Amino acid sequence: MAVSELYSKFARVWLPDPVDVWRSAELTTAFTPGDECLTLRLEDGTVLDHKIDPKTNSFPPLRNPNLLVGENDLTALSYLHEPAVLHNLKVRFTDSKLIYTYCGIVLVAINPYDSLPIYEADIIHAYSGQNMGDMDPHIFAVAEEAYKNMARDERNQSIIVSGESGAGKTVSAKYVMRYFATVSRSLAQANVEEKVLASNPIMEAIGNARTTRNDNSSRFGKYIEIGFDKKNRIIGAMMKTYLLEKSRVVFQPHGERNYHILYQLCASSHLPEFKAFKLSCADDYLCTNQGQSLVIDGVDDAEEMCETRRALTLLGFSESDQMALFQILAAILHFSNVEVKGQSADSSSITPDQDHLVVFCELMGVAYQDMAYWLCHRKLRTATETYAKTLPKASAVNGRDALAKHIYAKLFGWIVDCINRTLKFAATRRCFIGVLDIYGFETFDVNSFEQFCINYANEKLQQQFNLHVFKLEQEEYMKEEIPWSLIDFYDNEPCIRLIEAKMGVLDLLDEECKMPKGSDDTWAQKLYASLLKHNVHFDKPRLSNSAFIIHHFADKVEYQCDGFLEKNKDTINEEQINVLKMSKFDLLVMLLEEHETNTNTTSSPSKMSRRGQANKVHKKTVGLQFRQSLSLLMDTLNATTPHYVRCIKPNDHKAPFTLEPMRTVQQLRSCGVLETIRISAAGFPSRWTYQEFFNRYRVLVKQKDVRPDCTQTCKMALEKLIKDKGKYQFGKSKIFFRAGQVAYLENLRSETLRRACVSIQTTLRCWLARKKFLRMKQAAVIIQKHVRAHQARRFVKLLRWTNAAVVIQKGIRMWAARRAYQRQRSAAVTIQGCFRAYKARQSYYKLLYEQKTVVIQSWVRGWLARRRYQRAVAAVVRLQSCVRRLRARRELKRLKVEARSVEHFKKLNVGMENKIMQLQRRIDQQQKENREASVKLSAVEKTQAAERERLSGAELDAQAKAQRVSSLLEQLASLHQELDAVSREKEEQARAHQEHTEKMASDLTTKMNLWNVERDELNRLIQDQAKQTSESQAILENTKQLEKDLREERSRYQSLLSEHLQLEENHGDLKDKMDRSIAEAKAGHRRTHSNQSSNSSDGTYSSGYADGRYSPTQREDVTRPAVDMPVLLKLQRKVTDLEEEKRSLLSRLDRREEVEQEKSKKELEEQKTVNRAELDTEALKRQELESENKRLKQDLGALRKSLSDESGPLVPPKPGSMPYHILLDQLDCSNEELEMRKEEVLLLRSHMVRQEALKHKVGGVASLNIIPIVVLHTLNEDGELWLAYEGLKETNRVLESQLQEQGRLHQQECEEVRRELHKVKEESRQQQQLLAKSLLLPKEAQIEARLQHEITRLANENLDLMERQEGQDKTIHTLKQQLRSYAERLEEFEAFSRKQSTASQIGIPVNITRKEKEFQGMLEYKEGDESMLLKNLVVDLKPRGVAVSFLPGLPAYIIFMCVRYADHINDEERVSTLLNSTIISIKGVIKRRGKDFETVSFWLANACRFLHCLRQYSGDEDFTKHNTPRQNEHCLANFELSGYQQVFGDLVIQIYQQLVKCTQDHLLPLIVAGMLEHETVQGVLGSMPTSQRKRSSSVEDAVTVETILQRLSLFHGAMSQHGMDPEIIKQAFRQLLHFICAVTLNHLLLRKDMCSWGKGLQLRYKVWQLEEWLVEKELAECGAKETLEPLIQAAQLLQINKKTPADAQAICAMCTALTAPQIVKVLNLYTPVIEFEERVSPTFITTIQDLLKDRSESTTLMMDMKSIFPISIPFAASLVAMDAIQIPASLHLGFLTRV
Repeated sequence: MAVSELYSKFARVWLPDPVDVWRSAELTTAFTPGDECLTLRLEDGTVLDHKIDPKTNSFPPLRNPNLLVGENDLTALSYLHEPAVLHNLKVRFTDSKLIYTYCGIVLVAINPYDSLPIYEADIIHAYSGQNMGDMDPHIFAVAEEAYKNMARDERNQSIIVSGESGAGKTVSAKYVMRYFATVSRSLAQANVEEKVLASNPIMEAIGNARTTRNDNSSRFGKYIEIGFDKKNRIIGAMMKTYLLEKSRVVFQPHGERNYHILYQLCASSHLPEFKAFKLSCADDYLCTNQGQSLVIDGVDDAEEMCETRRALTLLGFSESDQMALFQILAAILHFSNVEVKGQSADSSSITPDQDHLVVFCELMGVAYQDMAYWLCHRKLRTATETYAKTLPKASAVNGRDALAKHIYAKLFGWIVDCINRTLKFAATRRCFIGVLDIYGFETFDVNSFEQFCINYANEKLQQQFNLHVFKLEQEEYMKEEIPWSLIDFYDNEPCIRLIEAKMGVLDLLDEECKMPKGSDDTWAQKLYASLLKHNVHFDKPRLSNSAFIIHHFADKVEYQCDGFLEKNKDTINEEQINVLKMSKFDLLVMLLEEHETNTNTTSSPSKMSRRGQANKVHKKTVGLQFRQSLSLLMDTLNATTPHYVRCIKPNDHKAPFTLEPMRTVQQLRSCGVLETIRISAAGFPSRWTYQEFFNRYRVLVKQKDVRPDCTQTCKMALEKLIKDKGKYQFGKSKIFFRAGQVAYLENLRSETLRRACVSIQTTLRCWLARKKFLRMKQAAVIIQKHVRAHQARRFVKLLRWTNAAVVIQKGIRMWAARRAYQRQRSAAVTIQGCFRAYKARQSYYKLLYEQKTVVIQSWVRGWLARRRYQRAVAAVVRLQSCVRRLRARRELKRLKVEARSVEHFKKLNVGMENKIMQLQRRIDQQQKENREASVKLSAVEKTQAAERERLSGAELDAQAKAQRVSSLLEQLASLHQELDAVSREKEEQARAHQEHTEKMASDLTTKMNLWNVERDELNRLIQDQAKQTSESQAILENTKQLEKDLREERSRYQSLLSEHLQLEENHGDLKDKMDRSIAEAKAGHRRTHSNQSSNSSDGTYSSGYADGRYSPTQREDVTRPAVDMPVLLKLQRKVTDLEEEKRSLLSRLDRREEVEQEKSKKELEEQKTVNRAELDTEALKRQELESENKRLKQDLGALRKSLSDESGPLVPPKPGSMPYHILLDQLDCSNEELEMRKEEVLLLRSHMVRQEALKHKVGGVASLNIIPIVVLHTLNEDGELWLAYEGLKETNRVLESQLQEQGRLHQQECEEVRRELHKVKEESRQQQQLLAKSLLLPKEAQIEARLQHEITRLANENLDLMERQEGQDKTIHTLKQQLRSYAERLEEFEAFSRKQSTASQIGIPVNITRKEKEFQGMLEYKEGDESMLLKNLVVDLKPRGVAVSFLPGLPAYIIFMCVRYADHINDEERVSTLLNSTIISIKGVIKRRGKDFETVSFWLANACRFLHCLRQYSGDEDFTKHNTPRQNEHCLANFELSGYQQVFGDLVIQIYQQLVKCTQDHLLPLIVAGMLEHETVQGVLGSMPTSQRKRSSSVEDAVTVETILQRLSLFHGAMSQHGMDPEIIKQAFRQLLHFICAVTLNHLLLRKDMCSWGKGLQLRYKVWQLEEWLVEKELAECGAKETLEPLIQAAQLLQINKKTPADAQAICAMCTALTAPQIVKVLNLYTPVIEFEERVSPTFITTIQDLLKDRSESTTLMMDMKSIFPISIPFAASLVAMDAIQIPASLHLGFLTRV
């Protein structure tokens, strides 16, 4: 491929940058050969020219296509160079929040400086068993790869975790060990995993410290070997440490801390056990306050101290050992504060009684004077004498610090040795996995001896890494049979020889240490002389004579020589050690003795000595020790298969998810990642399988070039696409490409797709244009048609207008003539009318005058007569009133005399107090109303009196005027007429106004009263409804809480049951183990078939019987050795405790359920009764008030009418007159009587209702029911109220029952119609599916599909016919039995008639038929036949044959029939023996064949059926109500087996859990391949480039979603065939669908290649197939669809738009079943597969996170795959009668006899 093709216009390249290291740019013009520069445009729009070096002709590196950015493996990139690696890591880390990336065999881990939810146990289980390339990069994937290789190849593995301080090495190693501890369980009760993990907090406390780069930096290297046995279980561990930074004990730079344990000890100094150490805060000690950084943010040293102590206890450190450890640490703290005073230049001293030195000596148990003396002196030995020499202050302080460092180092080693002793291997170690947590390459401003050793170790590790990478690359090429050419790679062997070879840096350092007056300067001069001119990796700084430079593989480092000799010697004053050896502190003495044993002694003869041979003792230098330990480490690593983890520190500010390019590139160069890239890029870095290549680049191949063999098609296509054959190689299973070829192919693919898009657009635009033209043509034709029609209509309209104008002219002329004639005629008629009217009025006025005169005369005469009559009546009434008053006074006197008597007073006052008070209240109210009415009446009377006075005055004036001259008579008459008219009008107006006003007042009063009543009624109803709502809400919440508690109790109980089952299995394993050990111990002993019986297998229920068949096993149990008895007793105690706890929980649960049920029933009944009573009371009151209001309104209206009607025949009395007052008194009395009557009625009715409520509430108490009956019947005189009330209640009951019955019938009809409609729809849907599928197939396949469909239809019809035949057979069997009974009766009648016949007929021969025996549904068996029964019926039974040919649940029926026989003969021992043996046998079968689905399903169905039989025939009314009369005769008679019901219920739960586990094991290998990896809709998703780790998938063995559905159908068919309860089947498939959803979603969250738009479409289609399968199997209502909701929402999340805030709102509203971390994870993992997709922007993800902050839900990332929903076992009655069951001969149960 030419350069001009690569560097074309718009090609993107990388340019060096001093800040960002590399910057992206785009070519504005294409490169042509001969150009000296490239014109580029940066991302910010800046245009610049990049010059091309004519000598090297080097171009800027090309940028990978966007499709390849963000890959899981850096080696999958098309262009492999430094900017591509850096950009890919940056996109994954900052944008996608992914911290792990593969680089070939290396896992690059970037420290996020934030907590991530990617290390839970669910994620560990998700990575367990997976290939390394199948999941997203993770530290668990590396651990799984090492664990799997160890188990498969039986070869030791090692995981090398390296990186600089703060990169996360310690945390990564910790997660690796946690993974091993989780996936590999150790031996029982060993807790090795916990101990291995517990070593981490201890080592972090004593070996980690805060540095400027890391708050928890490991200041030592460690290598942990985790041992495994033959079953790949952890059996122990061993730890090796390297180069502890001892100088940190006495010195810390600014901003750093000493080791954590010292600060933890100071923070816990207030504890009572630490009082003796006399410690204070860390700021008071020199060894902890030098860095001025005493506290770490977010870390509590006191809590960390508690965690450290817990870890020490777990690892076997006794309390005394821990206190001794802390005592030494406290002594070091005090020792650092010992002050040395200088007396002169060569001498120093310690002041007496220094507090810190006193405490140090007390804690160490040494003499104060000796320690103070030898701190300032040292002993010198000559040939003749030994003397003490004083030390200057600097030497004394150095000696003090050296002693402190020595003690801490020895204590550190002792702790490591103790941990190793605790973690020692408990059994023979088969293999081990080593985890190396070692410091990375370090370079500081001042580098000393520690940095030199660290970088030396990294040089050795880098050499090993390069060789291993080169070896793997060579093996890959040889495996694919590709010609191998040597690749040049960097070898750092010269640098290693510079350090460790003879006369190298370390050798010269050791030689200088042996010199008596050796110093750092002389050593530096020797280095310059020996190495400066002879080794290119060694250099000297220009401005220093006490430093040197070494060119390491990562960078050149300048080392300062100061302190090298002292640190290498690590000298200690031996006299100080001798003082400490005299201590009484045992731990201190032991540490110092180890110091002596570890001292290396070398003896060499001295030829110059005169006294013979003298041995000179030399201690090993630190450099020599480190070189030897490093050599051993490299030998160990070379003997293992290494796995590499490179930790990267993204920034120095510890900012979360922030990557600084410069710091990252430095670490990538130093850790070997770029070297791996370079080696890979030198060969064929891009590798694709043939199938993946064909799927991706199918668009580049013409249809005629496609061959059946995918390999041949790919070869032919590549030969045409890439002309240079050196750019690719064909392997056995993969195609290897040179760097850049994949990008070239991607460009070709994009161009091909672009051309195809252009062609599609051209055709589509042509079609749209033609369609537009045709539409315009059709529109023009239509317009023309309408215009022509419009013109025609206008012409017709003109003709019509002309004709209409002529008609109008004719009509107008006719109208004008008629109008003139009519005007003349009207004038003549008007004149005639006026004249005639004048004449008529003259006659009328004359008649009217005469009539009015007569009327005036009649009125005057009448008024005079009435006046005389009224005066007579008034006189008579006055006389009557006087007489009556006289009589009343006499009667009053008599009543007063009588009232003074006591008896009369008592008689009157009996029971009247309450009525008097009520009457008084009523009187007051009535008086108030009367006063108001009297006020109104008085006003009306005044108005009427004034009017009457005015009228009488007018009449007097008229009479006076009538006596005047006769000439004025006519005028007076006219005035009287006018006056009468006016008065009548005014009276009528006044009356009308008064009536209108009263009517309005009464209407308003009535409306107000009605509104008040309605308001009170509504308020009451609202209060009642609110009260009922609150009570119902409370009852509902209480019910929900009870249901929740019940589910939790059930879940806890089932979890306890599963633990109990696990203990049983462990118990059985121990029994088997002991049996094997006994068998091995006994010589010549062999097991027979009798002691291999499953009836003696594991189980916690004792059989309860002993016979000859079980005697061998029992004898073996007796002869077991006593060594295993404690284990058995311990297990038995655990089992007993669990059983007791289970029984107590069950009893508590039952009691709680009963109490809650009774309480809820009582509350509901009481609430209903009280509500009904209150409603009745309120209804009665309301009716009474309404009737009274109506009656009062009528009376008031009549009264007002009588008062206002003066013209009637009965004139009302005048206001203020005697009759008027009498009427008022009578009205008051009647009102009072009415109110009293009404109150009594209301009181009695309310009393009746309360008594009725009490009767309903108490129920059954006769003494309380007598009084209400009497009262109810005597409410009124004729008892009509009681009868009406009773009739109303009865009517309500009848109506309610009728409504309920109608509702039930209607609901049943609706359900039947729905079922029929659903069935028809399902058949129609199936037909449509089959038709659609068949149409897509070729003709031969269509014929085959039709035949298959016809066969299926005929099979279904046959099954239906078989079911009908079975039903008819049962009916025939029943009819035959009835016929037999009728025949028997007939025979009895005939026999009786024959006996009564004549004697002559006696000699006739008669045929005698045997009467058919009626069975009782029992099976008789002999005592001791239980083992044979269970062996044939349980142990040796094949479920498949039984399920096909026999009655479902037949074994359960047979065993229960045997139990019925034992119950019938009242043999308790037989019952318990048979039931216990059955339980043990079923458990044994489940244990041995627990992985066989059919076996587990069969025995789950039979266990459920046996449990239902125990319930159905227990005699309990709750169960027997479902039985037939014949079945009720078969109930157990003597024993109550409710306890065994619980036991068999537990057995059902155990088998169900085993069934779930078995089905999950069958489905687990299919789920990921079928739900995620397989493409159901081909062509929607293009495959992405894969890394070197990705496995090659086999097309022939592809797993599809149809495979999963077939497996589910197999499960469903087997369960249905075994006769399992439908509810159990529904619960099982709900659990299975939850498992499928959890596994699929968890893998989706851990696989970046599965998060794309096309994969979301595929996933939604597959979920739809699962839903359709549920509908087909009638499982849609079991809750299984709801379990798939998280998966549906995840698929929708992959397909929905992800750009705007509205999209974010829609996502949050849609994804309710997903947690916030899951939503964010899917968005981060979303990866475009085609060029038209876009990545999710970080801003959008931030918006989503802000919207999801307020969600109160779980924050876990993974779904719990192992969660099991609690199972409920509803009762299902059997219709099979026991006496109708036939026992097949194939079961070999001939020893059973039907009874």
